[in-house]
Amino acid sequence: MCKFLFNIFKKKQTSFNEEEQVMKKFLIVGLGNIGSEYENTRHNIGFKILDFLAENESLTFETQKLGDLCTYKIKGRQLLLLKPNTYMNLSGKAILYWMTKEKIPLENLLVITDDLNLPFGTLRLKTKGSDGGHNGLKDTQNKLQTTKYNRFRFGISDSFSKGKQVDYVLGEWTEEESTQLKERLEKSVEIIKSFATAGVNNTMNTFNGK
Repeated sequence: MCKFLFNIFKKKQTSFNEEEQVMKKFLIVGLGNIGSEYENTRHNIGFKILDFLAENESLTFETQKLGDLCTYKIKGRQLLLLKPNTYMNLSGKAILYWMTKEKIPLENLLVITDDLNLPFGTLRLKTKGSDGGHNGLKDTQNKLQTTKYNRFRFGISDSFSKGKQVDYVLGEWTEEESTQLKERLEKSVEIIKSFATAGVNNTMNTFNGK
């Protein structure tokens, strides 16, 4: 009888530990396009932020299925950093694959994207919203079948002439923007760390609009 009860307790304990481990795993996705021609474009700010984090923490990305990945550990949390190699329009395919493979709950997903509707350098975290015409978010929404997922929007402004949106988004940063990027990248990394350790609501209250 004692052995039977012990086995039940052990099974529950194992199940609890596995669930706890799952809750401590996060998927941080930077959106962008692969290829050197896109490396320094506004549309690739998601890649740039993750590259900045990886460089500062001496992490190395490895090419795996549907993307380049590396793992960053902080305060008992495990962050899987993903740069999809599916090109922007199919970002959701890579996101869904790695969420499923690593059993990462939806609330532990953070998608980093550029945003034309925000002034340059504005940082804003949201827990839901429309795709805003962004193809990467549109595919993510379609694959996940929900608009309720965390997204970190980096403002790139809308300083382009009529009919020049594509050229602007796929264009490189101006000299003035480039000088301000380092501080904005540092703040972006702080947001990622806070999201995993302090939670999305605390992070929004601390960083949104700053």
